[in-house]
Amino acid sequence: MEPSGYFNFDLTKISDALGISENDTQLYFTDGRRVSFLIERRAVESMPGSRLAPSEGSGFDLIDASEGYWEVRSLTKGGIYFCPSYMVGSGRSFNESGFLDKLNSLKGYFVTDITNFPEMPYWIIPYHLVQKWWFNGQLGRTTKINRTVFFNLIRDS
Repeated sequence: MEPSGYFNFDLTKISDALGISENDTQLYFTDGRRVSFLIERRAVESMPGSRLAPSEGSGFDLIDASEGYWEVRSLTKGGIYFCPSYMVGSGRSFNESGFLDKLNSLKGYFVTDITNFPEMPYWIIPYHLVQKWWFNGQLGRTTKINRTVFFNLIRDS
């Protein structure tokens, strides 16, 4: 599967507007924890008729034109995970039934490779493809995969 599209940013303009170096701007925009808020808003523009979830506490990030729920994920140097964010981080643990419940409530994932800032490819991935990867054992035991695995999976889809 080829990228669904690309987000293009002007590094110099952003750096100047923020009053920080281009290097610091690059670091900020390639940190998934920091840039996810902006990527969600760009994703809305890329899915006509979609809108943001009603709150940051919602169990999804976007609602599409047909009221389907989508998760926005960043592909980082460390890879990507497909399980709910409440299962990721210190003191948190993966729960397969929770993951499958979440997966079955979604239409899919909007995945952006933020490591390529200022030009970031993105993929709109339907839930059934992630479901196939899970049941084929291709997502590992916690749904976190590295970049190489992601690109192999997406290439073969």
